[in-house]
Amino acid sequence: MEGDSTAETAVRVAAGATAVGWRRGAGFAGVAIGVIAAGAAMGVGLERLTVGRGVRRKARLELDAAGPFGTLRGTPGTALADDGTELYYEVEEIQPQAPARRKRLFGRRTPAPVTVIFSHGYCLAQDSWHFQRAVLRGAVRAVFWDQRCHGRSARGCAQMEGTQVTIDQLGRDLKAVIDAAAPEGPLVLVGHSMGGMTMMALAAQFPELVHERVIGAAFIGTSAGKLSEVSFGLPVVGVNAVRRLLPGLLKALGWQAELVEKGRRATADLFAGVIKRYSFGSKDVDPGVARFAERLIEATPIDVVAEFYPAFVEHDKAEALPVFNDLPVLVLAGDKDLITPMEHSEAIAEALPGAGLVIVEEAGHLVMLEHPEVVNGHLIDLLAEAAGTDSPRATADGDGRRRSARG
Repeated sequence: MEGDSTAETAVRVAAGATAVGWRRGAGFAGVAIGVIAAGAAMGVGLERLTVGRGVRRKARLELDAAGPFGTLRGTPGTALADDGTELYYEVEEIQPQAPARRKRLFGRRTPAPVTVIFSHGYCLAQDSWHFQRAVLRGAVRAVFWDQRCHGRSARGCAQMEGTQVTIDQLGRDLKAVIDAAAPEGPLVLVGHSMGGMTMMALAAQFPELVHERVIGAAFIGTSAGKLSEVSFGLPVVGVNAVRRLLPGLLKALGWQAELVEKGRRATADLFAGVIKRYSFGSKDVDPGVARFAERLIEATPIDVVAEFYPAFVEHDKAEALPVFNDLPVLVLAGDKDLITPMEHSEAIAEALPGAGLVIVEEAGHLVMLEHPEVVNGHLIDLLAEAAGTDSPRATADGDGRRRSARG
């Protein structure tokens, strides 16, 4: 099969870059690691990756010149993680002039004072919540933060000393952000992909915090474990090749970060096709949005990609999910997500019988960018429901049924 050979060859070329010379192999290595950065693998044919280069270049120029995506800013702050890492966050306060907007969004269910904390995914940053930030701005108090080594947050101090990053560490980082940016009052936690895993790690280590203060939670395109079994939409041969060669490839690329970064820049158009394939599920994604996602992922240093990947293989937080029992919970995923397939969201919903499960049609991993109107609508419903509870542990009125939403 052509797809099989593409997968095997791409990984082998990247892994063998040391033997053929890093400068010559860095371009291929950059493409390979770019796939990993998108949570993907190597099974996309070359013809798929090069279609529409002119459109992508035009979108890139327009967005880089004056694109609105990712330009929303709040009041900056810094939280200190338990290992000394500085974690960057921004706060959007409720605006006094926004009562009409709150009424338009929530109707008569206007939420009581609450802080909504948004945790982003792997190789992204807080700006990946652009559309959610735009619609909620001024209507609710919200905190957006960059996970360690991502966005404007600092490189992990523990990682600089050789300690492997873990999802548990990310959970403690979220606790530090809460302590700094929202030390009191009710909370609603929203997480995408790695951000959802971070929420699970918070619950596993600080269940009392969830019990006492969290009044709602949203898990978007995430997983409670078994990520090592994900096929990324590849045939068996391609998946086996990636799993066999990936550990050595990541280590080698981490050692040669500067050369690989040059390779990524030199192969940007090829990289763009891979990102689109594994980020979105519909064929008519706005080129500006696609370029925005590409830019976010490109900004993640190659050695950070390498540092974080092992944490996902080890991730298993299914036992922490019951901490969110009896809360309004939204579990949402795209039906064409190749990175955290919708079956992982179904497993989360099964562990939380009162949760509302929403499967968005024609949607991929970056569903909050691809179909923001759908995600925003369900988040607004969650916020209204959560604020309507009498206490942080009041029983949710969701019936746990599976719902399908068209993008």
